[in-house]
Order: sequence, then C-alpha cells, then structure tokens
Amino acid sequence: MKILMICLGNICRSPLAEGIMQHLVQQRGLDWTVDSAGTGGWHVGQCPDYRSVSVAKSYGVDISKQVCRQFSVSDFDNFDLLLAMDKNNLRDILSLARNDRDKAKVRLLLNKQEVPDPYYDDNSFDPVYKLVEDGCKKIIEEYN
Repeated sequence: MKILMICLGNICRSPLAEGIMQHLVQQRGLDWTVDSAGTGGWHVGQCPDYRSVSVAKSYGVDISKQVCRQFSVSDFDNFDLLLAMDKNNLRDILSLARNDRDKAKVRLLLNKQEVPDPYYDDNSFDPVYKLVEDGCKKIIEEYN
C-alpha cells in the first residue's frame, strides 16, 4: 500500500499525517509507503512548521526530516490512496485527475469530516494531531 497525505502547503497537516501513519505502520509491521504533499507550492523544499514538528515530537513521532513538496499529477501513478485533509484540497486534487481510475484513489482522510488547518491557531495543533491519528488508525483498519 502506498499512501499520499495532502493538505494546502505541506507544512502542518499532511506532514503530521505522514509521520503519524508511518509511525503506526511501523508499529504494526506493515509494508506500506507513506508520503505527503501540498496542493500549493509556497513551501517546497522547506521543513514542516515548527509547531507540527513539536506536537509530533510530544507524541514520539519525528517529522523533522521531512521536506515539503507540491502535489503532482504523477502522484496518481505512484500511490494507491490519496488522502486529502479538507474539501478544498480534495476538489483541487480531483480537478487534476485524468480519469475515473485517478478519481477512485482520492478521498478525505476523515471521510466526511475535514481536518482543520491549525496554521493560524497555535492551540489547534494538539487537537489536529489527535484527529489525524484517529483517521490514520481507521485507514489501517480498513486497508489491512
């Protein structure tokens, strides 16, 4: 299984989702590949937001070595499942889909619920971590 986590800038939510999923996958001994990307390219080449790094570290997850990148159409070919953090990113990804096969790979991490963007509220990072962790656990249950 190859999973891509996607948010807007690839500095807050999707790096957390990548790190959490990798951590959970390792704990369970699954042979899954996990990556993350942003629909926007503003932060390409940068590390995740320090607040995401900090909250992940507080739960024993290290995302400090990740490098932000932008979503590419080739990601449809390289991943089995593309998980968007919110409906805007879901829409943006689906708009790049080339066919129904591409579209079938895309969904929200939390099904109908969105993962709120914590960027403008320092106090949102911990609740976002917990939401993403719950979503990742459900994905593992569904696909394992």
